[in-house]
Amino acid sequence: MEEEAGAEKEPLLPARTAGRGCPPRGTFGAGDCPDPAASCTVQDAAGADHDLYINQAVVFIEDAIQYRSINHRVDSKSLWLYRWYYSKICQWVLSLTITLILALAFIETPSSLTVTSDIRYRGTAWEPPCGLTESVELFCFLVFIADVSVKSYLIGWEEFQKTKWLLAYVLTLVVSLIDWTVSLSFSCTETVRIRRILRPFFLLQNSSMMKKTLKCINRTLPEMASVVLLLAVHLCLFTMFGMLLFARSKDKQQDKEWVGYFHNLPDSLTSLLVLLTTANNPDVMIPAYSKNRAYSIFFILFTVLGNLFLMNLLTAIIYNQFRGYLLKSVQSSLLRRRLGIRAAFEVLCSPKESPVSTNELCVSANTLLQVLQKVEMDSCCKQAILRTVRSCPHSILSAALFQKLFDELDKDPVKQHPPTPEYQSSFLQKVQFAFGHHFFGYLGNVVALANIISICVILVMDADKQLSERDDYFLGAINCFFILYYLLEMLLKILAMGFKRYISYPSNRFDGLLTVILLVLEVSTFAVYGFPHPGWRPEMMGLLSLWDMVRLVNMLIVFRFLRIIPNMKFMALVASTLLDLVKNLRAFAGLLVVVYYAFAITGIVLFKGAVVPMGNIRLQ
Repeated sequence: MEEEAGAEKEPLLPARTAGRGCPPRGTFGAGDCPDPAASCTVQDAAGADHDLYINQAVVFIEDAIQYRSINHRVDSKSLWLYRWYYSKICQWVLSLTITLILALAFIETPSSLTVTSDIRYRGTAWEPPCGLTESVELFCFLVFIADVSVKSYLIGWEEFQKTKWLLAYVLTLVVSLIDWTVSLSFSCTETVRIRRILRPFFLLQNSSMMKKTLKCINRTLPEMASVVLLLAVHLCLFTMFGMLLFARSKDKQQDKEWVGYFHNLPDSLTSLLVLLTTANNPDVMIPAYSKNRAYSIFFILFTVLGNLFLMNLLTAIIYNQFRGYLLKSVQSSLLRRRLGIRAAFEVLCSPKESPVSTNELCVSANTLLQVLQKVEMDSCCKQAILRTVRSCPHSILSAALFQKLFDELDKDPVKQHPPTPEYQSSFLQKVQFAFGHHFFGYLGNVVALANIISICVILVMDADKQLSERDDYFLGAINCFFILYYLLEMLLKILAMGFKRYISYPSNRFDGLLTVILLVLEVSTFAVYGFPHPGWRPEMMGLLSLWDMVRLVNMLIVFRFLRIIPNMKFMALVASTLLDLVKNLRAFAGLLVVVYYAFAITGIVLFKGAVVPMGNIRLQ
């Protein structure tokens, strides 16, 4: 259940029966099965065992697909519960519950969630009545209790006692429930709520990647300690040099460096610590540099040694440790997948007498087809495996061939687009050729660029004009023309490519969605303010003023210009790399959310009332 990198254990298999099937009626020897009812019972038991083995194989294959551990209960009831727990609906409910309990901090007291952050204009934040947020919390706690109960049952009591994350999960829930009870007993007037600080743990324990990243950070700390110690020595030495170099003198004009940055040990240490991040560079050296240019050598040496050497060395160590852990994590995931596939083979296999009279374990292709029909996996991958199984000679799969079948899981799926429609009319065929050609797409990019240039020209011309002097006629007419072209372009592409093939391309979906939104906004503008004409600037009549609607249309048009990215290979490569980075950094982003959330709640508790805004002094 838990995504640890340790050695896998055998699944909690029930005792298997002696045979996989039952001999047909009439094949029993004397005294073997004298009662026909007993024969039916044996056949029913064999059928039930067969269904159990099928379901076990289904779960093991799904474990392999998701890189999950196979160390869990595999009896019939547990298998149903296991698949239900990892279903999309159940996991979606769990994720929604975690999001809900984290979002409570935005409305709980003290909350500053208002439209504006300016204390001169913002009103009093809404304070929920006592019991409202607590009721939501109780619902979330009940979901978490069900979550940990199901997990604990599926992996067994013995494994539960060894899993630190589940033990911490239970402890967090116990502490949170106690704090929740105390809060209600005090009528929600207490200032310290421990359970709010513990909320990020629910997000952390639910993500295997976040737990792996945290484990990697923990392993990296000893390697980082030596470099951090060098940084501390570097900082302390230069702090002492700075205090000696910029000591107080009799001339007050010469003491600007001492007064501003090296007045005492804490100020000196803080100034150089900030300089290590270059946040106060070159402000920290300006007073001394104005007095004597030679003082710049001190700051240059500090920056070169600290930033260029020690900080880069620290970054290199962190990268090296994460790279090594990433490699181990990938190896562990691949091993976990192979173990899941092997476990599926073991529960499906049956001894077969080979031509050389040796027992060989194999799986029937028909049995595997039954399993694959129940497995939830990518449709393209499933179809590829099904085609291979159906083409298998003798309808028998050995262990090596069975494992090789699922190598398809490691391949990137090649998406096949639907075919283009076949028209009988020669005119439609010519239209299809003309508007399905990639040059038509290039023409659309040129038109989009012309639209951007026209908007820029009009914005530059209207930049210095007063609001009363502006005339939105030209901008409205230009937008109307280009939006009509975008609509015509979309319709012609659908005619040439067919609707299914058109929406199979992400760039077309992006382009089409923005075109529909632009068309709706333009129609709404005409319905409220009429068609563009000279002096077209009426007063606000709808939810948005005319200028606001025109601005929104222009922003969408600018955003639509991103359609050129797939047509330029270098830009497409950079964009895909950035998207891959975003996907791979989800675990780090989650850890940042956990850290910032915990420190934000702690800061609210520690510094409540310490800083009073100037506009609210009269309220104290």
